[in-house]
Amino acid sequence: MTAPRQRKGVRLADAADEQPSQQEDAKPRAEIQSAHSGGKLWNILSLTVGGIVAVCLGLLTSVYIATLHENDLWFSNIKEVEREISFRTECGLYYSYYKQMVQAASIQQGLHGLVYDNKTESVRTINILERMNVYQEVFLSILYRILPIQQYLEPVYFYIYTLFGLQAVYVIALYVTSWLLSGTWLSGLLAAFWYITNRVDTTRVEFTIPLRENWALPFFAVQIAAITYLLRTHLQPAHERWTLLAVFIATFFFSLTWQFNQFMMLIQALVLFVLDCFDMLPTAKVTWLYIIQVSGLLLVCVLQFFNSMILGSLLISFNASVLIARTIQKNLKKGGLFSRLGKLLLHVLFVSCLTLLVNKLIKKILNLESDEHIFKFLKAKFGFGATRDFDANLYLCEEAFGLLPLNTFSRLSDTLLFYVYIFVLFPMTVTAAIVAFQNLRYSIGSTKAEKSVGKKEDCTIALKPGTAYNLIHTVLFGCLALSTMRMKYLWTSHMCVFASFGLCSTEVWGLILKCVRLYTSQRTSVIRYSLPVITLLYISYKFWPGIMDELSELREFYDPDTVELMNWIKSNTPSTAVFAGSMQLLAGVKLCTGRILTNHPHYEDKNLRERTKQIYQIYAKRSPEDVYRILQSFGTDYVILEDSICYERRHSRGCRLRDLLDIANGHIMDGLGENEPDLKPSLYPRFCEEIKRNLPSYTVHFTRVFQNKTFHVYRLAKHK
Repeated sequence: MTAPRQRKGVRLADAADEQPSQQEDAKPRAEIQSAHSGGKLWNILSLTVGGIVAVCLGLLTSVYIATLHENDLWFSNIKEVEREISFRTECGLYYSYYKQMVQAASIQQGLHGLVYDNKTESVRTINILERMNVYQEVFLSILYRILPIQQYLEPVYFYIYTLFGLQAVYVIALYVTSWLLSGTWLSGLLAAFWYITNRVDTTRVEFTIPLRENWALPFFAVQIAAITYLLRTHLQPAHERWTLLAVFIATFFFSLTWQFNQFMMLIQALVLFVLDCFDMLPTAKVTWLYIIQVSGLLLVCVLQFFNSMILGSLLISFNASVLIARTIQKNLKKGGLFSRLGKLLLHVLFVSCLTLLVNKLIKKILNLESDEHIFKFLKAKFGFGATRDFDANLYLCEEAFGLLPLNTFSRLSDTLLFYVYIFVLFPMTVTAAIVAFQNLRYSIGSTKAEKSVGKKEDCTIALKPGTAYNLIHTVLFGCLALSTMRMKYLWTSHMCVFASFGLCSTEVWGLILKCVRLYTSQRTSVIRYSLPVITLLYISYKFWPGIMDELSELREFYDPDTVELMNWIKSNTPSTAVFAGSMQLLAGVKLCTGRILTNHPHYEDKNLRERTKQIYQIYAKRSPEDVYRILQSFGTDYVILEDSICYERRHSRGCRLRDLLDIANGHIMDGLGENEPDLKPSLYPRFCEEIKRNLPSYTVHFTRVFQNKTFHVYRLAKHK
């Protein structure tokens, strides 16, 4: 009994002794509370200022892009036909559906015209909403019709201002992502500055306004920002649910607006797969992201009238295979290092084989061949055998689908972006490799892991889940950009985010300073704030005069030959006339004149690809009877020949359109140079050249009705 009494007495004595000390601590506690409230006030102030700066930068970017577009074309002063011609190639095709909806007698008739379209492909009725990603044009046209703005704003301005406005969303999303990663809005400011000063390599919206990627990439950037926030640790359940909803909405709009969405999200799924395999992301969140990707894509599939190309996408097959494999291999993340490596290799092999099997099965059931040209192109591009396939070679010979030019890096280095990017990428990659090794070595359930918790925590602190995701994201999309120049815009914009994050990050500078044994929190803070400010001052000093000169430079749209052609077609041909020609030109013919086409640039359909190859025989070595028969089979009334294609010099021998046709037809190419040994001379001269001689064998089928320095239009004879 004495022991308890003694302990009780001690407590009373301690309590009596502590009374004066508690009174002494009252003042420091008040100071702590005051400091806490002051810190909270500072966070609110920083959030407010950072948000205002983000919105201002986004709006300034929109105005800047819009001004460049106006100055380059004098868009406000040129005629409507010139404005429409400025929407080159597939851009004109997409805009034509917006124009069609705006000019329709009613919204219902406009939608009916898209669902039962018989003007885009002659002698065929197709569903535009199924075949193409044009819901954005439908939505904008309906919005324009119901808003009371027709008297103040022309339809074309409503359209282009919407696209320029999306650039504001794009810049704000990049800004926020960098801010989330680094913890300071100064990083977002630097990311936005780099995006603007590297405009040549980060966007092409000012001269390809209706292009699908200009609609999609802002939503992709919003999705990445939402994923970065989602991967934060200790996120409250309510915040997590709202963030998942934001990811789903951004994913849905990204998928809805671009036909190549499935390939971009496949790379994103590979990012998640890699990080999940190495325990660098929470498995539950990764699962949700897989489900969101598939559900967003399936919802788009429903809206596109069950487009078979979506159902047969590798993304759906891959995500389904990962989830199935994870269910089967339940002990994937348990065991020692070698056990984990063996299980990981087996898991990767199983997922790969299952993906190919599921994808092959879906395509066989649906009889899907819409995307086969992409795989033929990839097979030839990466050296898995030469091909004579016309469609694959058409892509291979385009500069946009070639390797990223080296001068891209010199331009990115002028703004210091590339140097900083490499500087940040190297230590982050090394850190990721160490983290991955430690995660494999100290697995869930192993006794070594329990003994080395502190060691593992020290390692993972240096690489947060959001940082890990953005690191692998930039690496994989960098590989895509290096292999295919057209995809560089997915990489360079994220490069701005990643480089600015690294320059303002305590993670990066803490790691570097610890390696050289110079780490202090004060030194880290000084570096992470001073270097970005110095970089911003340097960029402003070097590029501000150039931006001002660019904004003051005035040019004007000038394409008199195409304008003359479009005006002639509108004035001298019936509205039901069917035109054949190059894909790029016919998109403009549909937009400017509303005439019926035989083919067009939206190439994601096997029948259209075969039809285009047949129409392009006008530039091959074929007899006039063969060409006439081919054109007649598609209901052609007029054919347009372009000297720029017939006598092309832009591409080297072997990549000119006429060369691709000769190879596909088994004919020897024109000009000096080697030919494949099995190619033979054609029995006929080149059609586009020979028809201009007005020989009887040609004039019996074709009559020239228009010509200028660029174009020659022939009317087909109506033989019984």
